[in-house]
Amino acid sequence: MDTESSTVSHSGGCHCKRVRWRAEAPPSIVAWKCNCSDCSMRGNIHFIIPNAKFKLESGSHEWITTYTFGTHKAKHTFCKVCGITSFYVPRSNPDGIAVTVKCVDPGTLRHVEIRDFDGQDWEGSYARSDIVSFSKMGVEGSV
Repeated sequence: MDTESSTVSHSGGCHCKRVRWRAEAPPSIVAWKCNCSDCSMRGNIHFIIPNAKFKLESGSHEWITTYTFGTHKAKHTFCKVCGITSFYVPRSNPDGIAVTVKCVDPGTLRHVEIRDFDGQDWEGSYARSDIVSFSKMGVEGSV
């Protein structure tokens, strides 16, 4: 069995722990560092998984609010109490979830390969990258 491409259950959430989730992804992942106006201000680095591989834990929904801007395709979710964006629906992958790497609980991520995404030239970077494939079932985004 190839341990690099098998999935594990990562858990994580926000700072105050009111928002908690589980994400099925490999222990070695590809993460994206974006320089769009939102991600650069937050210092966001995220990995993308199919929607079906993400599950909010019971009670978390009531603590989440959403912010959109520009095209309104990205759904930037954050905790109403502590303000942390531990996951969101990215514009590049509306069928997926972007999980904030720093919000994953310690112990399950073995390796993170960081790729740059030029959010200031969003359309060009989207066309040049393979980011759209990371939310497709069967594509695990492992390194």
